[in-house]
Amino acid sequence: MKTRLFTAAIAFMAFTGAFAQKMKVESGNLDFLKGETEINVVFNYEKATFYKENMSEEEYVEKRQKEIGSDKGKAEAEKWTKDWNESKEGSFIDKFIDIFNKTMDKPKIKASKGNTAKYTVIVETVWIYPGWYGGVMKQPAKVSTLLKFVETANPGKVLLTISSNEAPGDSFMGVGNNNDRIAEGYAKTGKSLAAFLKKKMK
Repeated sequence: MKTRLFTAAIAFMAFTGAFAQKMKVESGNLDFLKGETEINVVFNYEKATFYKENMSEEEYVEKRQKEIGSDKGKAEAEKWTKDWNESKEGSFIDKFIDIFNKTMDKPKIKASKGNTAKYTVIVETVWIYPGWYGGVMKQPAKVSTLLKFVETANPGKVLLTISSNEAPGDSFMGVGNNNDRIAEGYAKTGKSLAAFLKKKMK
């Protein structure tokens, strides 16, 4: 019984420790956000790299297609590619926004995509490690981003840049799907950003 409790405690500490993450202001300040009640969200994957080899997105997609195709066949590889493209425009963004809004309360700034807010946060993906899941053993996804706050009408004017390094994507029970793990990494990014803004804007 003691052995089981010790193992569970170690697992819990590893799980909670893995979710520690910091936001770092690279340039600018938060003054422009005072009094704002909404912000637009845009995702940018143009500079994204993958794994320790810093693969391009094209190389990553090709790697996954080959892995899935050799294991489960061409149809499953095509299914994964479709899910990847849909996740980039769907669950990655939706998870970020959903958890941001749940975490942010006072001062209240609501995030959404496609709105007419004065300011936009561009979530620029820098690096992704998809992680893996093997039942008992697993590795969380990791997502590194630059969060660039710009004027919506003038996106070239960057007012604030925050770096988020290796936000973990997982759950206590584990997440079997690579894209779902990555989505959880974006959710963690949104949560940490909201917590950071709340603390700094008090």
